[in-house]
Amino acid sequence: QVQLVEFGGGLVQPGGSLRLSCAASGNIFSINAMDWYRSAPGKQRELVAAIASGSSTNYADSVKGRFTISRDNAKNTVYLQMNNLKPEDTAVYYCFVDGEMAMSGSDRTVFHSWGQGTQVTVSS
Repeated sequence: QVQLVEFGGGLVQPGGSLRLSCAASGNIFSINAMDWYRSAPGKQRELVAAIASGSSTNYADSVKGRFTISRDNAKNTVYLQMNNLKPEDTAVYYCFVDGEMAMSGSDRTVFHSWGQGTQVTVSS
């Protein structure tokens, strides 16, 4: 199995910043996509930002220019730097990672894993 552990959520005033991190561990052979999603009460889970293995990125329109996703492949970790936070950014943020696990011998298997979620609250 591949486990994801998230850090960095909390309470911040509008206009403030937070940095989320998500570290993957386990018998990881390779990682493809590393994404951040969020779920707010009464809303569907939405993709906030994504970064591919080649480091190309995509962002939701609502966060472009304010959020930056990055990854450290040596540490199997993805980050989300969130600046100029707004009350509408309040949500539980989840990381999602997919890739391949190393099995016995030269076997590999695909994995898709979610983090446990971290609460981000933007309020004065």
